[in-house]
Parts: sequence; C-alpha cells; structure tokens
Amino acid sequence: MAFHTWLIFLATSIGMSLAPGPNGLLAMTHGAMYGSRKTLFTIGGALLGFVGVIALCMFGIGALVRASVLWLMALKLIGGAYLIYLGVQVWRSPPIAVEMGNAPARARGWALFRLGLLSSATNPKGLLFFSALLPQFIDPQRTLATQFAAIAVTYVATEFVAEYAVACAANRIRPWLSRVGQRFNRVCGGIFVAIGGLLPLHV
Repeated sequence: MAFHTWLIFLATSIGMSLAPGPNGLLAMTHGAMYGSRKTLFTIGGALLGFVGVIALCMFGIGALVRASVLWLMALKLIGGAYLIYLGVQVWRSPPIAVEMGNAPARARGWALFRLGLLSSATNPKGLLFFSALLPQFIDPQRTLATQFAAIAVTYVATEFVAEYAVACAANRIRPWLSRVGQRFNRVCGGIFVAIGGLLPLHV
C-alpha cells in the first residue's frame, strides 16, 4: 500500500470508527455500567472480531484479484454503490438511544470480552461493509499480507481510541446523542456517501 493510499485509509478509518454502530453502543453501555477500565475487555473482544472480519474479506478479495484485475474494478464499483446506500441509510436513521436497563454492576472480564467479540464478528453488516470498503485500497501489485497488516493495525488503532473515548465519557455522551444525534448521523452518512462516490475513482 502506497503511503498516500494509507493516509486516505487512515482518514476513512477515523470516520468509520466515529460513525454510530453496535460496537460503539456496546462500549458506551458497558462504560456507563462497569467503568472504562472494565470496558477494555469489551473493546479487546471487538477488536479481535474486526481483525478476523478484515482478514476474511481481504484474503477472499485477494483471491479474486489474483484471478483477474477486472474483478478488483468490479468490486470497487459495487462496493462504492453499497457505501453510498449505507450512507443514505445512516443519514436517514433516527437519533441513537441507549437503554441502560437493570444490568448488574459487576461483570467478569471474559464475559465482556465475549460480548465484544460476538458483536463485531457475527454482525453481517460488518462483513458487507468491509467487503465493500477494502477493494478501494488493495493494490494488486503489492503483497497482500503487508497490506492486511497495515489496514488491520490502522483500523484497530482508530477503533480502540474511539471506543475507549466513548466508554470513558459514556454518561456525558448519551444525553448529547439524544439532543444532536440526528445531525451527527447525517455527518457520518455524508462521509460514507463521499467515500462511496470518490474512492472507486482513486487509482
């Protein structure tokens, strides 16, 4: 992956990590219930799940690219269309509401880790999202394993910062989301639409 391509992915990854999603909501909920330190188990599980999903998507896409570079262009166009569709859905979605419920104040680290892992690894939308996004950044002339390492490490870093920040500020963020959540969704939706429209044109 060329350095300028990595910079584009870094900016995209930051936008993805800030966008509302099940793992961010889970980190927020656990942060409010168990504290930010305990929520590190939840975040760790989620990050491991994301690495698995990225690997599954990337090496599957890599097999198609090795068969024909035309597949990469087709995947870019299909993926771009899906990202635009996803952006419209996020734009139109209502403000996020997090219900705290009556969960116990204590939880084992392994249980939280498992919840985070299952949330990211079993979400079919995540698989579709990365299948749409990753072809935009794959260079068929470069080693796939190196590109996987760069993409996985970058996304894990931005996702960790975003989820941990949400967990630390959970009690303050929840009321804020209820007030300005729809505008926040529109910003995130606009980012996805821009990614979907522009990245397929990127060399």
